[in-house]
Formats: sequence, structure tokens, C-alpha cells
Amino acid sequence: MEGFYLVVLVGASLVLIAAMSSLIAFRFGAPLLLLFLGIGLLTGVDGLGINFSNNQAAYWLGSLALAVILFDSGFGTPGRAFRIAALPAMSLATLGVLITAGLFALGAMALLGFSFLEGLLLGSIVASTDAAAVFFLLRIGGVNIRDQITSTLEVESGTNDPMAIFLTVTLVELVASGHGVSELDWRVLVSFFEEMSIGVICGLAGGWIIVTVANRFVQDKGLAPILVLALSLLVFSFTGVVGGSGFLAVYVAGLFAGNRDMQAKLAIKRFQEGMTWLAQIIMFVMLGLLATPSEFHIIAIPAVLLGLFLILFARPIAVWLCMLPFDFQQKEITFVAWVGLRGAVSILLSILPIINGLENGQAFFNITFIIVLVSLIVQGWTIKPIAKRLGLLIPKQVGSVDKLELDLPRAVNHELVSYRVIPGSPVATGARLPRWAMPSLIIRDSRSMRYQYAGRLKENDIVYLFVTPAFIPLLDKLFADKAELDPEDEQFFGTFSISPGRPARELDAAYGPGLLTEIEKSMTVGELMMARLGGRAEYADRVRFGSIILIVRDIDEHNHISSIGISMEAVEPGGKLPIFLNFRDLWSRIKARSNEIRAGQ
Repeated sequence: MEGFYLVVLVGASLVLIAAMSSLIAFRFGAPLLLLFLGIGLLTGVDGLGINFSNNQAAYWLGSLALAVILFDSGFGTPGRAFRIAALPAMSLATLGVLITAGLFALGAMALLGFSFLEGLLLGSIVASTDAAAVFFLLRIGGVNIRDQITSTLEVESGTNDPMAIFLTVTLVELVASGHGVSELDWRVLVSFFEEMSIGVICGLAGGWIIVTVANRFVQDKGLAPILVLALSLLVFSFTGVVGGSGFLAVYVAGLFAGNRDMQAKLAIKRFQEGMTWLAQIIMFVMLGLLATPSEFHIIAIPAVLLGLFLILFARPIAVWLCMLPFDFQQKEITFVAWVGLRGAVSILLSILPIINGLENGQAFFNITFIIVLVSLIVQGWTIKPIAKRLGLLIPKQVGSVDKLELDLPRAVNHELVSYRVIPGSPVATGARLPRWAMPSLIIRDSRSMRYQYAGRLKENDIVYLFVTPAFIPLLDKLFADKAELDPEDEQFFGTFSISPGRPARELDAAYGPGLLTEIEKSMTVGELMMARLGGRAEYADRVRFGSIILIVRDIDEHNHISSIGISMEAVEPGGKLPIFLNFRDLWSRIKARSNEIRAGQ
């Protein structure tokens, strides 16, 4: 019995230490996964002496934790974010993983002496990015960039695991059976599409079941989050039993359920966030315990070189090839190429060669572990500086806001939102609430009163309002403190502004001629920008017209451009080399170069 209490004591202590260490990550911007792995390493067999070597149990428990993380990742992804990033993200999650694995195989053959099949297996293991690390560094690490870039990276990291898992399992079986690359025929491709198709179908069906059951389960709302978690794991396991990708299914189920009206949705979301943190801690610390650092010195140098090869060559080339058809700027593709953090999924997959008895099974695990450490150290600590260097950081629209959304019955068209009046916010300095806001209650000095009798709002008042969901971002601006601006932020939106309703021909008259086509001259400035942006504009979008750049300063509640800035930048940001360019920019440079050659003749 004492052994049981000792195991619980050690496990609870490790979870507590890992949870407390997150304060370090928030304070210094350290990759959280690196801290969790470090705790596992320090307490493992070469540290405090905890001997954990059950690879099968680690893989099962890690897979279960990964399913919880992926469901929450899908549940927290807005439908709009998925729509604007679906095509580039899915390209990266499928073709990108395959290209990365193939290029990495060449490096493994050169540095480790592996066969191509073994190199391809190692490449498949490290080909997927880590959802937890990417979400943490982008959402919490203060990296404020365009929504389309953020959404592309997040959706990619949430959907590329099934492809990596499929490749790894397939290649492990080939290596274990002694067959060569010639066995990779059309049947493997058919198997992939079957597995992914079943995963998507089961995910959609499972998401619908989760929403339906959660909305009919009204007896005890406290059980609703547990019910949703159990159903998500049911979707994961059932899909695996019928031959589909359980990881893809659980992500799709979360994506479907998270974008539907559900009873107690906020409570479910908070519970899922807590369970995801626990799953991350358990998985990362456990994988750290599984490692034996004293064995790393044997392959340390080639593994580090392979990690750098992955970061500086394999990932960038794969990203560039996948994003050629899409309208991303050169510096944006460069950033996406850099944000390819490897993490727990790669380490988890590296257990499969050991479980299946491959000759170099432990070497696969050790090499992968070192590559993950290199990725987290090199990329994890440099994401924000790289974004700043590339000029991708955009000023915050609003500062911090103290807000709490409360659950209402799902048939109601309004939401109940609570705000605390922050010192320095517009409402604290005299701004009035708009007519469409419906304040119902004020809490002032621990006393409640009706809004009509409260008078002017004061600092630290708590205001309860009923509002339609579309107007909540506008209320955020009223209740938020003033966003802290860097000196460079003041120049980000240009030297002056122009109304979106102004005729576009005025731009051609002032900065042309020949700036716009005849059709574009008949538009307004706002319509011109929307046309160049493909019909969808985002905050901080930039479009170049000759010597000027038009910048989206603000978007209204109907997603229309409400303010535009003009910048007179001399040159378009980006390098001179024709790398990380999309097809349109490549064609433009080819035409420009051709014109230069003709002019020289």
C-alpha cells in the first residue's frame, strides 16, 4: 500500500512542479514543452533516479493525451479561422509532411548512414509540427500577426499529425518485414485515403452526436463537460477500431462541436482547457522520464546537425513548395517556414520502432529526442524576434480587457457579458455606451444597482450587459485599456488615413498615372482593396499600388473596411532572392527581369 501512495505522491509532485513552471514560461517566453521535458529528464533515470521504461504504456498514454489535446484544438478553432486557412494549412499538413520526410531522408542517409527507407521513417517521425507548442507560442507568447498566418499555422499543427502517424506506421511495418521501398505502391495511397476518409466521416458524425447529446443533457450541467470528453474519446477509439484515423476524427469532431450552439458551452470550454493542460503535462513529463540522456552522446553531433538541417532546409523547402499557389507575401512564407516546432508527437512516434523490435529502435528515439530539443531551443525562443525582424508584428487593436462571458440558453440570440471598468479605458474616461448595448446591472463597492441609477461608470465597476455576439468586439474596445504601442507601431498604418468611400481614381490622379486599371478607377478605395484581397479583408492587411501601400486600419462589425491608412514606403518589404515567393510574385519578377533585358538590348 505504501508503494501506491509513493507513486501518487511522485506523480502529483511532478504535475505540480510542471504547472508551477508554466509561470517561468509566461515570464520569460520559454517554450513550455521544453520546460516539461526538462522536468522529466531531471527526475528520470539519469537525474533523480526514477526508472520509467515501459514504452508500450507510454505510447498508449501519450496517444490518449494527444487525443484530448487535438479535440480541444479543434474545439477552440473558430470556423472563420479554419475557412481562411483551410487550403494552405491542409496542403502543409499532407504534401508538406511528405516533402519534409523525403528531404530529411537524404540528410539522414548522409549523416547517419541510414538506408533511404530508414531515413524516410525518421523523416516521417519528425515531419509533423507540435500543436501544443505552436498554440502556446502564438496565442500566449505575444506574437500578434495577421489572422490568416496564425490560423494557417494552428490548423496545420492540428491536422498534420494523422499524415505523420500514417507514414510512420506504414514504414515501421516495411522496415520490420525487411521489404524495400518498392513495396510502397498504389495500395499504400489507397489505404491512406481510406483511413483519412473514415476519419473525417467519423469525426463529423461524432461532432454531431456530441452536440446533440450535450444539448439534450440538461439534468446536471456539471456532468456536461465530462460527457463531452468521454464522447470525444469514444469518437477517437471507435474510428481507430473501424480502420480510420482516430486523431483526425477527434480533431474534426472538436472543430464541428466547437462551432455549434451547445448548452453550457463556456463550462465545457473551460473544462477542456484544464484537461488539455493536464494532458500536456502528463505526456511531456512522461516522455522526458522515458529518455536516457547518458546515451545521447553517441549520436549527439549528427542528431544536432539533422535538427538544423530540418529547420534550415527540409521544412523551408517543403513550406515554399506547398504555399506557391497561395497569396502569401515572401516574408509571411518565411515566417511559416520558421514556425515548425517539433514536440511530443515526434517523440511519441519514435517509440513505435522500439515497440516493433526494429534493430535501431532506441537510436530512432534518441535521435528524435535531440532533434526536438534543438527545435524547441532554436525556434521556440526566436519566434517573436523573427516575426519582428520580418516586420510581421502588428499593433494590437485593443489593450487588455477584464471580461467574463456567462452561459445563456442556446436558443437566446443575445449573450450576457460582464466587464470590469479598467482604469484608462474609454468608458472610465467618459465614453458612453452605445444604444444597442443593454446594460442591466452594475456592481460598485460590493453593492448592486440598476444601470439607470448608477450614473457615470467608475473605475473597477462591474457591468453586466446583454448584447448580440457580433457586437462584443466593439464593446471590448470600450472596456479595454489603452494598448501599449512601440514607437514603430505609430508608423505601421501609414502617415495619414483615407476614407474607404473615396473614389479610387483619386489615388491614380495623385500617385499615378497608370496606377490603376480603368475598371479599378470606377471603384471606391474600399472596394479596390477588397478586390485585391480576394473579397475578404483583415485588420492590418497591406496592398501595394505602385509607390504607395494601402493598409486596413479597422474593420466594422460587418467585416467591412472602415478605415484605411496610406504608407509611402520606398521598396516592398522582402528579400531580393527569388525564394519564398508565390507564383504571382515569381511571375512578376520574371516579367520585370525580361523587360530589363529587352531595354538593355
